[in-house]
Amino acid sequence: MGRSSKAQSEVNRAHLVDIACALFAEHGYDAVGLEEVAVAAGQTRGAVYHHFGSKRGLFSAALVQVQGSVAEAVEAAAVAETDPWDGLVAGCHAFLDAAASDGARRVMLVDGPAVLGWQEWRDGDAASSRRLLEEGLRELGARGDVAPDEVAALTILLSGAMNETALWLAQEGRAVRAAAHAALDRVLSGLRRG
Repeated sequence: MGRSSKAQSEVNRAHLVDIACALFAEHGYDAVGLEEVAVAAGQTRGAVYHHFGSKRGLFSAALVQVQGSVAEAVEAAAVAETDPWDGLVAGCHAFLDAAASDGARRVMLVDGPAVLGWQEWRDGDAASSRRLLEEGLRELGARGDVAPDEVAALTILLSGAMNETALWLAQEGRAVRAAAHAALDRVLSGLRRG
């Protein structure tokens, strides 16, 4: 495949993933067919199979993109802060909002584990937002802000709690947003030493 053909193939693949993300987020995995994605992307069903092999393969790519977008929001919020503790707190709050958003909630928190299974979903989570959480906690552990020997446990505990809170926030809407963020602040402040 020539350079321009390969580049066009990558553009087509990325476009299919973008369309799939939007359709899966709006309608859910079960309600979206490959033909619908192909038509919306202006491509053939064969092109979808060529790039992804199956509906599950397409959904897996969409989930990776959604998890990456959430991780980008977390990282942007964290690096905007000069103090590492404030960066962790800002990143955790950004996670709640990004994961509970209309574009992420259904794909990432509802259909992701159901379609791909817990292990594959957890692997994707570990490579994106949970990785950033662990990096932040390791830095804070090295500074003595959290117990260094508890970083692994804190990562899993906070990640699970925030995923569940984001799902709750997405289901209940704006009415519980303030309570979710206030509770997160209390939990995080309880972890800080000194």
